[in-house]
Formats: sequence, structure tokens, C-alpha cells
Amino acid sequence: MASKKGQYYKSLKDKWVDRHREIQKKLWDKHSESLHWLASNSKQLAVGSAAALALMKPVSTPAIPPSNLLASTEQYKKEIDKNIFFMSDLQKVLPPTVAPLTPDQEEKVSEVFSRYFGIKAVAELQGIRLNRSYGLIGQEQHLQRYPEDNMSVHFDTEEEALKYGPEGMAPGLGGWGYFANSKSEFTDVEKEREKWYIAVQTFFAPGYESDIRKYVDFFGMRKMLVVNPENGKAVVVVIGDAGPAEWTGKHLGGSPEVMQYLERVDPLGKGPVLYFFVDDPENKIPLGPVKIK
Repeated sequence: MASKKGQYYKSLKDKWVDRHREIQKKLWDKHSESLHWLASNSKQLAVGSAAALALMKPVSTPAIPPSNLLASTEQYKKEIDKNIFFMSDLQKVLPPTVAPLTPDQEEKVSEVFSRYFGIKAVAELQGIRLNRSYGLIGQEQHLQRYPEDNMSVHFDTEEEALKYGPEGMAPGLGGWGYFANSKSEFTDVEKEREKWYIAVQTFFAPGYESDIRKYVDFFGMRKMLVVNPENGKAVVVVIGDAGPAEWTGKHLGGSPEVMQYLERVDPLGKGPVLYFFVDDPENKIPLGPVKIK
């Protein structure tokens, strides 16, 4: 009896090893470049995936796994952190340093966004573009949403106030004034816009001086997709302010909520992001964090 049980477990172990090797081979055949990229960048990225790293090691004879670990190949693949492949695909396109992208690079980045998020995000929309689509983002303050708004009533919960309140409120209004004309007209739409807003250098946009009114109308509350290429986090925002000034060394700014979600709050006060216009004529894409599909 003992001999038969030992043979059974040996057979089970051999099947597990064979399956692991098969999965490993298929993943390497399909994602070899991404896994090589992960191996060379894992120390710089805080997105390590135990499953992915395990697949990059030679298969040794493992202990007998529990039966629930004998999952299908497809299920095993789903456990791989998709952010790894997303960031790898972006890094293949982006320049080694933060710099304006070429039209070809912008097109390839748009393709990556569409593939992973299902969102059409472009560097140029309706013939208008910013001076760049890849730059350094810095911290902005909260904006006054309506005339009576102040920090004592700005948040819905004490938890939000503690988390996002320390940055305070900007002394002046955003580039497009109040988000609502009065508290009675203030809705969740305006609340979300102020919460997920960015400031961009509209005044440096090519053609801006030739038709300022056209450009101001275009940029006001325009949706954009902002992505941190170093951790794969993405958020849909609106343009709620103009800035920052050129002397700051920053190319755009983010609300406290945007900066914390993107994890761009660091001692340097700025970090690289991609920012592309969201082509959403029917206004179906909500503001806030975006997950990879």
C-alpha cells in the first residue's frame, strides 16, 4: 500500500513539474522581452510579482503541491501582475530621459493605452496639442469650488481631511474660475472635477497666441489620462488650472488626490508622467483611477 501511495505522489509531482515547465516556456515565448525587462528593473520598481519572478527561475524539483495549486495554464497566467507587462511596453517606447515625445512615440504610447485600458487617449485632439505629453508633475493645492468653499467644508469625511487637507487651498481661483457659481449649484460633477484636476501649461501650446479664446475654451475641463510609467498607475482627470510657471522646472501639476494616487509625492516634489487627451465625445469615461483590463 505504501509503495502504491509513493508511486502516486511521485506521478503527481512529475505532472506538476511538467506543467510548470510548460507554463514557463509559454510565458517566455510570449513575454520574453517583458520578463527580461523586469529582471533588469526589479530593484527600481516596487511592483514585484512573486509569480512572475518564480517563472524566471529554473525549475527545480518542488515539494508535492496541494491539489488546489494544480490550476490551469490560463489561471496561472492571470496571477501575473499585468502592470509588469504594461510598464515594460511603455519603457520600450519612452526615451531614456524625460523629454518631449516624437509623433511616432506618441502614437505608440496611445496604442499601449488603448490595449491595456480600452481608452482612446491621444497627444493631439481636434488639431490642438500641448507643448509636450511626457513631463514632470508637481504638487498643487486644492481649488475653491464655489464662493463659500473653504478647507473646513471641503471634505466629506474626517479621513479625507486628514489625508488630503495638509496641502491647503490655493489663494487664487483656478484658471477657469469657480467650478460652480454657488453652493446651491454645486453637484458631484464639480466635486469630482476639483478632486481629480491637473494644471497644464496651456500658454505654451502651439498656436495658443493665434486664437487664445479657442484654446481656453478647448482646454477648460478637458479630460486627460495621466499615467505614472514607473508604477503603472493611471487616472482620468480634467484640466482645472493653467501652470505651473516655467521657472519651477515642472511641466504640469496635480491635485493632492491625483498626486497621492499616482504615488508622485516624494522628496523631490516632482516626477515623470505621461498625459494624453481622452477622446470621449459622449462623456462616458468617469474621472478617477483607471485599472488595467
